[in-house]
Parts: sequence; C-alpha cells; structure tokens
Amino acid sequence: MIRRPLAFALLAIILCGSSSMRMAQSAGQEPCAQDRTVWVAHALIKMETIKPGMTRQDLLEVFAKEGGLSTGLQRTFASQDCPYFKVDVTFNAIARPNRDADGRVTLVEDNRDIIAKISRPYLQFGVLD
Repeated sequence: MIRRPLAFALLAIILCGSSSMRMAQSAGQEPCAQDRTVWVAHALIKMETIKPGMTRQDLLEVFAKEGGLSTGLQRTFASQDCPYFKVDVTFNAIARPNRDADGRVTLVEDNRDIIAKISRPYLQFGVLD
C-alpha cells in the first residue's frame, strides 16, 4: 500500500500536468517535479499536525474557513497553503451547549471549541457563498 503522503504528492503532480520527461526537457522553464513533490509533502505534513482534541484556534493556524453549508459544530476548512486541499471537521462546543433548547445545532463558533473529528485531507475546487 502506498503511504498516504506519497500518494497525495503523486496525485498533486499528476493534477499539475507534470511529467518527468517534459520536466527534463524544460528544466529551465518551470520548477522540477521534485520541487512540487517536496512542496506537497510539506503542506500535507503541516495539515496532519491537526488532530482531534486540539482547539478550533489550533486548526485556524493551518486552515481557513471554506464556504458552503456549515454549522457552528461542523465545517469544511481549506489549507492556507493551497485552497484545493480540504478537510471536514466536527467540533464539541466549549462553554455552551451543543444544541439550543429546541434541539438545533447553534451557529455560534468559539475558538476554544474542541476538534472531535477531522477527515483525511482531500482535493476539491473552492466553494463560494
């Protein structure tokens, strides 16, 4: 089984339209595939530092809010390094209930909220509201 960082790096290289032969022929015109692989690996390592149990504030040092449907306790975030790298995150509320008196999830977000679950990074175009 290919290790996840390597597979992610290879996918990014393919999506960028790189090929080793073309890169060898035009080495002076565009960065080499190895530089792209290193950059993707660095971005992936940075994204994988965020784990359940950390706070929303910790998450916002690596990711930015993404558009689309969300609540105060569930949202998609995009990497600050590349907005096409995404994760879906579920939080546990801190200093307030997870739901209001009618059982609805509130839209309130607090930087102290705790990450309950974070997806594996994935690729997706941006979502605008």
